Amino acid sequence: MYGMGYGFGFFDATIVLVFIGMALSMAASAYVNSTFRKYDQVKSAHNVTGTQAAQYILRNQGITNVGVQQIAGDLTDNYNSGNKMLSLSQATAQSTSVAAIGVAAHECGHAVQDAKGYFPLRLRAAIVPVANIGSSLAMPIILVGLLLRTQTLVEIGLVAFSLAFLFQVVTLPVEFNASRRALAILGEGGLLTPEELPQARKVLVAAALTYVAAAISTLLQLLRLVLLFGGRNNDR
Repeated sequence: MYGMGYGFGFFDATIVLVFIGMALSMAASAYVNSTFRKYDQVKSAHNVTGTQAAQYILRNQGITNVGVQQIAGDLTDNYNSGNKMLSLSQATAQSTSVAAIGVAAHECGHAVQDAKGYFPLRLRAAIVPVANIGSSLAMPIILVGLLLRTQTLVEIGLVAFSLAFLFQVVTLPVEFNASRRALAILGEGGLLTPEELPQARKVLVAAALTYVAAAISTLLQLLRLVLLFGGRNNDR
């Protein structure tokens, strides 16, 4: 029976891996939120908003084809390389805090990556459609394989799910590099004082940990599926 070696009666011991992943993701999310809230209370000495900071950085980097807009939500900031739009959440766009400027600069870092043809960013964009399809179809394929007792289908499902993990892995250098670019730009451009720069770094490090946690969580889910359903030879 599939997965019997990793269960005790009706209890699936590998579910612990899912709980660990969930705990890591929740802890990372709580940490980034608390860190942002802390430094969102620290107003920047130069009194510029997140929107103004983003516009300044883009001009400073010679990027003229990227728009800046405000969107609804909290920490929903993002850069879309498809339509060249940098979107700042309400908590970032109009705030003059160190945290808001740091987040806005991070998203500008992605725009700079795009302008310079940063390979990991392009690779991530190329992987997105495949990863989305793979993560959506992985479990249905695995379930069909189990019902038909066809290990080939199960393994195809495992490969499909691994694409989601691949996306998370490729995301890590993209996010870390964007933060490094952001901090360098903030330091050189004088948008933050030498005292404020380490505070912005703490916000961006906390944000980066959410991506690390997501990658670990996805890896643990993949490991669980492999333990439960991999390595069988039940093709008819």
